[in-house]
Amino acid sequence: MPIDGGCVPSRPSRSARPTILVLLLGLTAYTQAQPPELDYLQHCAGCHREDGSGSARNGVPDMRGIVGRFAASEAGRAYLVQVAGIAQSPLSDARLATLLNWMLPRYDAAGTPEDFMPYSAAEVANLRRTRPGDLPAARAHALSQQAGSNAAPNTPTAKETETP
Repeated sequence: MPIDGGCVPSRPSRSARPTILVLLLGLTAYTQAQPPELDYLQHCAGCHREDGSGSARNGVPDMRGIVGRFAASEAGRAYLVQVAGIAQSPLSDARLATLLNWMLPRYDAAGTPEDFMPYSAAEVANLRRTRPGDLPAARAHALSQQAGSNAAPNTPTAKETETP
């Protein structure tokens, strides 16, 4: 016993160690298996808002009725993964793939292609490695890759993308 009468920290008993290990593994599994809706609320809604409406004033695009269109081309698929919020997210590649696969039909069911191929963790990992230097131009290019598209609707202007 210490001189000051305090408690002496002790190691968990051998019988308690398996219980602690199981609890830690369960907590890890729970945090990795979080539903994409919660990942969206924790990692995306701060800028894009819970309803996906974004903030044109702050250069955050409205995803409603447009985000699914990006899945129609390779450039669009790449763009969705390479924007800062996704590319630099603390989420794993697998959780980002799940989030994107949830987000597209959630905010643009009509615009998500019928033959949409879900993102895989490997595709997300590969696309996160590089980012375009001019995101508004990459966005416009991705949207222009769609058949019959001459314009990039809902593309923020240069003024909208400037940081205050």
